[in-house]
Amino acid sequence: MPEPFSTPRLDLLPLRVQHAEEMAAVLSDPALHTFIGGTPDSPAALRARYERLVAGSPDPAVVWCNWVLRLRAEACLVGTMQATVTPGQHSAEIAWVVGTPWQGRGFASEAARALVGRLGQGSVRTVLAHIHPEHLASAAVAAAAGLAPTGEEQDGERRWRLALGD
Repeated sequence: MPEPFSTPRLDLLPLRVQHAEEMAAVLSDPALHTFIGGTPDSPAALRARYERLVAGSPDPAVVWCNWVLRLRAEACLVGTMQATVTPGQHSAEIAWVVGTPWQGRGFASEAARALVGRLGQGSVRTVLAHIHPEHLASAAVAAAAGLAPTGEEQDGERRWRLALGD
């Protein structure tokens, strides 16, 4: 289970099934799916998804770490951050989403920088993210966290990479 941690404006709290109802509202804008496809989950569907995430990866070689982003000043959830850690490979793949009303305020960048810093304190030596080439906001978040685009693509997304401890 991931540990909670904080940034200047956010508390990153380990994901709980009970977050599903509030997060369904946070993630309800169909525009959030422009680059990833699909549609917003209902509270029930998100609860089922969170049950799977909280249970952890079925692969013992992979650790799922999921947090909700709580904006302290407004005492509300504003998004999520995740890291899929593969300890045997010393790598982590990170991803994030911030609800539309809270975008453009630097929350994703703040959380991503903090997460990369925490990952670097452990055994992770490579941080990856997969970002649609036209998703400029996510590219800016990755860059703010120190990742750089590579020439590699997977499923229509560009791989971003940061080598820690070089």
